[in-house]
Amino acid sequence: MLDNMPRGTICIEDIEIGMSRSLRKVITDRDIELFAEVSTDHNPVHLDDDYAQDTIFEGRIAHGMLTAGLISAVIGEQLPGHGTVYLGQTLKFLAPVRPGDMVEAVVKVTDMDLRKRRVTMETHCAIGDQKVLMGEAVVLAPSRKFD
Repeated sequence: MLDNMPRGTICIEDIEIGMSRSLRKVITDRDIELFAEVSTDHNPVHLDDDYAQDTIFEGRIAHGMLTAGLISAVIGEQLPGHGTVYLGQTLKFLAPVRPGDMVEAVVKVTDMDLRKRRVTMETHCAIGDQKVLMGEAVVLAPSRKFD
């Protein structure tokens, strides 16, 4: 299940501090398998039930960067949206994401430099009320002046 807010573009001229967007997605076994193929990260903690059972996680977990990718989806599709260029992202992983978990990725504008078209956002992913990932993104937002 993927639950998104409207997609498109919000130009820097229309962005305000405090604006927020999010998406929700259930992480599936297929998502984890596809991410392993694309990234070439075949760590058995993600793919092998028997191996993962004997780890500190006591079961398989999704790749952390798969979860972080949901933040990229919110930024690239919603806020600012199409035409946005990532300049940087910090990440702190707080808890594992498992197959079947519903993850909500949220971005919130915390600072802007209109002249440089830079937008700074607080980012996090959560399962219910538990944050599993936190960070900050800096992006170059699209502008009507450069259309």
